[in-house]
Amino acid sequence: MQQKKKGQQERIAGGFCLDCGREHFFHEGSARSHCRELMQFMEEEERIDLLATRGQEDSQLTTATLFGEARGKMFGVMICRDANGQEQVLRAFSGQYNSIWEVEGWAPPLFNVETFTRIYAEIEPRIKHLGREIQHADRHSARWRDLTQQRRRISQEWMREIHSLYTLSNFRGQERPLTEAFAGSGGIPTGTGDCCAPKLFNQAVKENLQPLGLAEFYWGRENASQTRQHGRFYPSCASKCAPILGFMLCGLDEMQGHAE
Repeated sequence: MQQKKKGQQERIAGGFCLDCGREHFFHEGSARSHCRELMQFMEEEERIDLLATRGQEDSQLTTATLFGEARGKMFGVMICRDANGQEQVLRAFSGQYNSIWEVEGWAPPLFNVETFTRIYAEIEPRIKHLGREIQHADRHSARWRDLTQQRRRISQEWMREIHSLYTLSNFRGQERPLTEAFAGSGGIPTGTGDCCAPKLFNQAVKENLQPLGLAEFYWGRENASQTRQHGRFYPSCASKCAPILGFMLCGLDEMQGHAE
């Protein structure tokens, strides 16, 4: 096994960039200590609405749901430096929180929520209706097969339309739709672009911040596959994050070099 040089940190995020033909990686820095501060807040306050005052908490933003049937989720913290040399702390949660995409104090998604919601509202009822018809059809009958194919086709078209809404930014000032930046093999997995790291890097680019470190942890009841446990730290995922983080990190090396 290759030994890490003294002072060299473990790579916890990164991937291959189709634009420049290189791999780019990122490290933890001092982000873990800030994650522990966030953990303490969530443990004591049992909520994620960081800016709410006592008595005005949003009941939809309680952490109780993370320990129930819906199970937990990943959270991430990124430490950055702004143009004035001041440290900034960014925070993100994976996916939605209780069906909410945007929460004040947390990194936004990589798409326009209003457009996403409109498309979702148009397509989801059709898919659910086909699902009910499939349940009532004789399994493996001609009608069952036809309905199943219809639902698959509509679902695939829906995912292509949803993926086209995601816009990825990098530190060279470039932007790409998810469908062009994705460097993985096969189709784009559901949920790609919704993890903490992509949200945080995108926010850093948009706010002209230089990332210094990133750490992600899981909070709540362990996931169904038992690969995520409460309070533990994990690197960015290989299936959904690595294929897009290469593009999103492109240009950061030069940015860090100029700052040294």
